[in-house]
Amino acid sequence: MIEETGQVVDVQGQFAWVESARRSACGGCASQEGCGTGVIARAFGNRSVTLKVLNRIDARVGERVVIGISETGLVRGALAVYALPLVTLFAGALCGHWLAGGSDLAAIAGAVAGLAAGLAWLSRFSRRTRTDASFQPVVLRKQITGMHGRDERDISLIH
Repeated sequence: MIEETGQVVDVQGQFAWVESARRSACGGCASQEGCGTGVIARAFGNRSVTLKVLNRIDARVGERVVIGISETGLVRGALAVYALPLVTLFAGALCGHWLAGGSDLAAIAGAVAGLAAGLAWLSRFSRRTRTDASFQPVVLRKQITGMHGRDERDISLIH
């Protein structure tokens, strides 16, 4: 489970909108000065991002929470969003090229048709997984902050 902390800014039905600080993965790296990723991270700064997450513990506006998403769901979702449209695009191009006896125009038409088919499948996949906890970030638990504003401990409410 990949976890992040944030603050609930809105609640709508079974979903909560959680604001979390966006951080660069290389914040503690020794070679920050010579790294392109570090330069990009500094240029964009540490802005916050607001995420729509499943709120199965009834967190309320203003509460600090820990949200998480499963690694498996994240990888499967990324493959569905990025890899599948590319695969269907190339498959359509190859089919169009092969069926038309080597025509480039048919390969282009096949690529467009393949991409459209992949995007249509992705649209249905998104509707099916909209409330599936294995593909969505979920509020895992509430978090208590200490007197100095530091996170002292998490309170697990579900397991």
